[in-house]
Amino acid sequence: MQPVETTLYSLSDEPPTPSGEIDRREGERHMTLYRVGSILVEDRRELCLIKNISAGGMMIRLYCSVAIGTSVIVELKSGQPIQGKVGWVRDQNAGVTFEQPIDVIDVLSNSMEGPRPRMPRIETNCQATIREGANVFRVIACDISQGGIKIRTEADLPIGSDIVVSLPGLPAQAGIACWCSNGHAGIAFNRLMPLGELVTWLQVQRDLHRAAG
Repeated sequence: MQPVETTLYSLSDEPPTPSGEIDRREGERHMTLYRVGSILVEDRRELCLIKNISAGGMMIRLYCSVAIGTSVIVELKSGQPIQGKVGWVRDQNAGVTFEQPIDVIDVLSNSMEGPRPRMPRIETNCQATIREGANVFRVIACDISQGGIKIRTEADLPIGSDIVVSLPGLPAQAGIACWCSNGHAGIAFNRLMPLGELVTWLQVQRDLHRAAG
């Protein structure tokens, strides 16, 4: 199974950069199921894809020409406009820096209301432990959703193998390795993590990130 690329939520206060996005996924094959949004440029409204979003900005895929420095309004959903300015453009991707930081946890919670094709992924960067049979590995958790986790690891996890993921501050999560490629692996949890439990953990991670500067 190939990894599926969806909109990535980050707890960072910094807006996304073009190099970070490209370097992280270079050489990997992904399906794409990004969140659809709209962008208001001057007097016209265009569709866009939200590739990732942090408290300070977002990376979007454009289907129109927008110059660096242009003031824009991005809507993630009806009635949820965010004002910002285009900071960079590369190919079809653009970075938007928000005029005011947003609450990513609030945006995440709103995005999970009503029908949705996939659960949002939230970027994280913390140590974790996984157990596969008798083998125990220390790994880095890259992003997490209610349904699974992406990790960075040198371990070659057999597809379909039973995995137990331990994250600080959360109960151990049993799951199955569903893909492994280029030093990363995806693990699908056997049971959905309760939303309240995940949001509380994310709030703690956000506070720790800010305290660390």
